[in-house]
Amino acid sequence: MSSATGAYKTVLLNSEGIYKEKGSKFIAFVFPVQEESEIKEIIQPLKSKYHDARHHCYGFRLGADLSKFRFSDDGEPSGTAGKPIFGQIKSFELTDILVVVIRYFGGTKLGVGGLISAYREAAKEAILNNQITQKHIQSIIEVEFEYSSMNRVMHMLKEFQANIQKQEFNERCSIRFSVRETQKEAVLSKINDLQYAHKLIIDN
Repeated sequence: MSSATGAYKTVLLNSEGIYKEKGSKFIAFVFPVQEESEIKEIIQPLKSKYHDARHHCYGFRLGADLSKFRFSDDGEPSGTAGKPIFGQIKSFELTDILVVVIRYFGGTKLGVGGLISAYREAAKEAILNNQITQKHIQSIIEVEFEYSSMNRVMHMLKEFQANIQKQEFNERCSIRFSVRETQKEAVLSKINDLQYAHKLIIDN
């Protein structure tokens, strides 16, 4: 997904979904996240709020390269909760997302197939209640230049629709900005053509 297009899909909002089966109630929550440290900070308050629930299962995936992911059954039979939750994240091709599904047991066992279906449907409902967006992988570049080159630099930034993050205008100037990863080589080529004093790629 990301390597070919320079883009990835994620969710914009927090959202919820509910699925009921044979008395059991599955409450699903979706959160946009960017760091693994956020996961515990989100799950712990949910466990406290829904402390009377039997299971608090989850799945998450992070990064534009889709390399970091994990899921948990939290006491459910292996493969019946976390895996189907994560399966929905994969099915919608999402990243930078956490899905938590909390189960209240209704007294009737659902069996392996029933559990897989219920956790899958609860996660799906919460994702459908969200807003999916496509984001572009960004490269961050910093360029130093003489003040006399200001107009040419600003024209270049406008041409590539760069987002300026930091700028200093003195005798020698510097601007740190981000552009789409797919534009990085073109931007660096333009910098070389204009013979600026220095360039530095900060990220990607």
